Amino acid sequence: MTGTYEPWDAQRATEIIAEYRSVEGPTVVILHALQHVFGYVPEPAIPMIASALNLSRAEVHGVFTFYHDFRKEPAGRHVLKLCRAEACQSAGGNALAARAEAKLGVSIGNTTADERVTLEPVYCLGLCATAPSAMLDGRVVGRLDEARLDALVAEAQR
Repeated sequence: MTGTYEPWDAQRATEIIAEYRSVEGPTVVILHALQHVFGYVPEPAIPMIASALNLSRAEVHGVFTFYHDFRKEPAGRHVLKLCRAEACQSAGGNALAARAEAKLGVSIGNTTADERVTLEPVYCLGLCATAPSAMLDGRVVGRLDEARLDALVAEAQR
């Protein structure tokens, strides 16, 4: 599971930013820490980070949008990531992605209405030799086929 998150709180965000602002490469570290606590990076956090690090909002926003792992809104209880890179596509990944979308009733990049599952694209899991691949809540699965995909979807829906 993705865990239990705290509701957005600007004071808590200020504490997190202060805790990590002195580490090397603080922007990414702070974004990860905020997402770990809140389940996403709330929009009001962007100018807070910029101010604390003496960066422009555009610079922080650029980092936030560059990395696919950062979210603008909370994810479901489980996150199913499907590799959309070329090796996985050539090994049948497109059909599996369509199957996952149909089974979950959402398109990639969205969360089911019951907030149980977020279906996300990922652009390489480093499992090209065992393509297609997926990741459920941080656990990677290679040699994905219809049966394995169906089992992952069922597990995520529990």
